[in-house]
Amino acid sequence: MKKTIPIAAATDAACDDAEAFALMVLGDSMAPEFLEGEIVVIEPAGEARDGSYVLARVDDDWIFRQLRRDGAGWQLAPLNASYPVVAIADLTPVRGVVIQKSKPGRRKAMKRYVD
Repeated sequence: MKKTIPIAAATDAACDDAEAFALMVLGDSMAPEFLEGEIVVIEPAGEARDGSYVLARVDDDWIFRQLRRDGAGWQLAPLNASYPVVAIADLTPVRGVVIQKSKPGRRKAMKRYVD
């Protein structure tokens, strides 16, 4: 069963579209690397490349997947094989790159995905 989580646009004029933001992982589509309840930090202006973990907007849904090169196009691939791979022609749907994850309440349980 697919979980859809609505994301509302920020209304605070002080918030810049290029500022990093945090989201909580829901569901198991990105297990075992990302578990439900973990916090990921998204960099909207981050460099998306083959293997990056990304937040993307596809068919009016927000999805969290791993970006993979597929010939001339790209794929948004879940880590859990129970979920479908989504083919995309270019990187237009990609809205941000995961730069870090952490477990709530555990400062030392943090992992960075960029240098």
